[in-house]
Amino acid sequence: MLFDYETYKLIWWAFVGVLILGFALTDGFDFGVGTALPFVGRTDTERRIVINTIGATWEGNQTWLITAGGALFAAWPLVYAAAFSGFYVALLLCLFALFFRPVGFDYRNKLSDPRWRSTWDWCLFAGGFVPPIIFGVAFGNLLQGVPFRYDEMLRLEYTGSFFDLLNPFGLLCGVLSLAMLSMHGATYLQQKTEGAVADRSRTMAMGAALLTVVLFAAGGFWIAGGIEGFRIVSMPDANSVFLPDAKVVTRAAGAWLDNFGRWPALWLLPALGIAGALLAFVLSAARRTLGAFLASGVAVTGVILTAGAAMFPFVMPSSLLPGHSLTAWDAVSSHRTLSVMFWVVIVMLPIVTLYTSWVYRVMRGKVTHRHIEDNTHTAY
Repeated sequence: MLFDYETYKLIWWAFVGVLILGFALTDGFDFGVGTALPFVGRTDTERRIVINTIGATWEGNQTWLITAGGALFAAWPLVYAAAFSGFYVALLLCLFALFFRPVGFDYRNKLSDPRWRSTWDWCLFAGGFVPPIIFGVAFGNLLQGVPFRYDEMLRLEYTGSFFDLLNPFGLLCGVLSLAMLSMHGATYLQQKTEGAVADRSRTMAMGAALLTVVLFAAGGFWIAGGIEGFRIVSMPDANSVFLPDAKVVTRAAGAWLDNFGRWPALWLLPALGIAGALLAFVLSAARRTLGAFLASGVAVTGVILTAGAAMFPFVMPSSLLPGHSLTAWDAVSSHRTLSVMFWVVIVMLPIVTLYTSWVYRVMRGKVTHRHIEDNTHTAY
C-alpha cells in the first residue's frame, strides 16, 4: 500500500472535508436561491428567472451530498451509523424538504394557474430553507457533544431526542448556516440576473453577509467561553486499529481552541470567514457581482474549515462518555478499504471537477426576461 494507516486516516479526513466543501459551495448557493425565491421574484416571470439560474445545474450539485454520504459510509462507518441513528428525525426532515426540489422544478410550469405555481414556489422555498438550518443545527450539536455511548458489546446507544437538538447554540448555528448560504445564493443571483431581480438579490446578499459576520463572531465567542470542548488525553498508536472506547478524553472550557494554539496559522480560517463575508458586502454594494460571489465562497470555506480545524481529530464527540467519542483515528475503515477508496477518489474526483467546470462554462451568462419569453415551453 502506498501510505501507512495513520496517513490514510489523515487523507480521508481531508477528502471528507473536500466533499463537504464541494457540497456547500455548489448546492449551497442552490439552497440560497431557493430561500430567496419568494422575496426577489415578485412576478411569475421574475420567479421563473430565479428558478432557471439553477435549473440546469442543481441536480449535479446535489450529487456532492450523495457522494459525501457514500464517503462517510466507506471511510467512517461508525460515524455513519451513529449520525444516522442519533440525527434520524432531523435527517428525515431534511430528506422530505429535498423532495420538494425535483417535483417543484418539474411540475411548477405544467399549469399556468397562479395558485398552482405559487404552491410550488413555496415548496421550492422549503427545499432551500430547511436543509441549511438542519445542517447548521447538526454542526452545533457536534460541537457540544452528542448523547451516545457504546455498551460492553460495542452496541451504540443514543439517549437524545430531536427536540434536544434545538438548543440555543444549535439554533444559532442553524441560523448562521442559513444566513451564510443565503448570502452565497444571493450573490450568485445578482451575478446571473439583471434589473429588479438583481437589485433585490443585491440587497439580500448585503443583509445576509452582515448577519453571517455577526452570528459567526457570536458563535466563536460562545465556543471560547461558554462551551466545553473535547481533548484527547491518551490513546493507542494512531497507526493501529483500536476500538472507539480505548482512549481517554476530557472536557474543558476552551478546548476547541487547542488546535489554534498549537498551529497559529489556523487563525487565518476564521479570518477568511469574516473577511470573505465583509468583502461580499462591499463588492455587492459596488455591483461587482462576480467578485461578490467569489468572496462569499471564501466566507463559506472559512466558516466550514474553522469548525473542522477546531474539532480535529474529533468527528462525533460523545457528551455521555467522552472516551467513546468518534475520531479520525478510531472511527475509520480498514487500511485496505481506505487504500482502495483513495485510488477511486484520485481517479474520479478530477473527472467530476473537470466535468462540473465544463457544465458551468457552457451554462454561463445571465438569465433574462428575453430568455424566458423565447423559451416559454422549455424553461422551468
